[in-house]
Amino acid sequence: MNETDLKELINVDLISLDEPPAEKEAVIEHLLDLAVEAGRVSDREQALADLLAREEESTTGVGMGIGIPHAKTTGVEEPTLAFTRSSEGVDFGAMDDEPATLFFMILVPEESSDDHLQILSSLSRSLVHEETRERLHEAETPERVQEIVIEEVA
Repeated sequence: MNETDLKELINVDLISLDEPPAEKEAVIEHLLDLAVEAGRVSDREQALADLLAREEESTTGVGMGIGIPHAKTTGVEEPTLAFTRSSEGVDFGAMDDEPATLFFMILVPEESSDDHLQILSSLSRSLVHEETRERLHEAETPERVQEIVIEEVA
């Protein structure tokens, strides 16, 4: 993905530095609401149902303090990436039993190719680096979070 695509994928309206709720499903809804407010979701209920169905299949808590809820859905028309973080951490059912503190939600249109897998793969590769995770925790503005994601994924 090039920088322009990434800026559109995770524009600053999709980034929240406010403390999210303390429950897994509420964090997913918090991220989804960012996408709704940014005008990226055409059907909130469908997108939520698809996200929660994906969670039922297997956890999206990937370990190292990271949660990446994701879904293909008819509830969006373009790939969307939303971000929030938690100082306390939220149980996302990760294999390492560590609470998640960084959250990325990926939504892609139902009929799209494997775009979300490409996004997920790039994101996961960058987040294994402790320095990247620290930079995301220390970022003071949504613009800085966006810069970090673009630097790491592009």
